[in-house]
This record gives sequence, structure tokens and C-alpha cells, in this order.
Amino acid sequence: MDKIQAGKYVELAYEIFVTDENGETSVFRFTKEQPDCFVFGMDPGMIEGFSRNLADLEQGATFDFALDPADAFGEKDPNMVMELPRETFVVNGEFDSEKVFVGAVIPMQTQDGYRLDGTVEAMTDTTVTIDFNHQLAGERVHYVGEVLLVRDATPEELAPKHHHCGCGCDHEHGCDGCEGCC
Repeated sequence: MDKIQAGKYVELAYEIFVTDENGETSVFRFTKEQPDCFVFGMDPGMIEGFSRNLADLEQGATFDFALDPADAFGEKDPNMVMELPRETFVVNGEFDSEKVFVGAVIPMQTQDGYRLDGTVEAMTDTTVTIDFNHQLAGERVHYVGEVLLVRDATPEELAPKHHHCGCGCDHEHGCDGCEGCC
């Protein structure tokens, strides 16, 4: 039976929990119907602690591990919290209060065209403070799941082309996992 190793196509079903002094809270889930699919070792954005805990697991194996912030999504970086002029969010002469409010997650783009999601933390009459840290930065996370499939990756999967459809999914193989966003 194939083991999870570099160059293997993998499908996982799992749930991510945030762990704190009050217990655990589920924050995200990949299901058997909509699994997390990737070629192991080919995604530079994959969390090293996550990869390390999956390596050498076989199809049908279950996993249950926790990661401290340093091994997961990192510590919160105060330099990733930015105060932007309120005019940045003016559309047709009006501030976009339907999309920009405290707690809203809004898509932004860097000067290089990369998409970043930011969470609005505060607003004044002149500024909007946005946190561009990953939403799980600074959190201890707990993964519980199952390896659904491990197989050799196809040549197409080994040489993926990034697809930027504007929906924010940034899937390497199109929008298969976007639940119809495109």
C-alpha cells in the first residue's frame, strides 16, 4: 500500500480545532465528499508541522495531532496589522459599509497582484485597521482526520498550473473545491 511521500497524490478528510484554556472549538472541516486534495511535498505553503505528521501514513490511516503556533500558522505578527485610509474602501463615492465593518474578512491585493484576506479590527472616521495575519496565527491547533487516498500523482498533478479566477480560491487545478464559486 502506498504511503504519503513526496510526489504522491493525497486526499484527506479532517477537522481543525483551536485549543485553548477553555477546551476546543472546531474551526474548519474537510469531508469525505469534499476532501483536501494535494500532491504531497509540492505545495510550498503547506505547514511543515502538518506535513511532518502526515508523512508515511497509508490510505485508511487516521491521525490525531496538535501543533503549537510556531509549528502551525505562526505567531501573530504585529507588522501584518495595518491602518489603511478609509478612502481605500470608497465605491462610487460612498464608503462600502456593507462589506467593510469590524469583524469582516475582506479580500485585498498586494501591488504584485497576490490576494490577501484581512480581518477588519477597527474603524475610525479616517482609517480602517486590518489584520492580515492568517486567521489561525497565534493559535494552538488540533487536527483529527483520515487518509482517504494515496496514489502516484499524474504528470499533470506534478506540474500544476495556478488558476486565479477571482473567487479567492487560488486552487491549483481550477475551482473543483470552491463549491460552485466560479
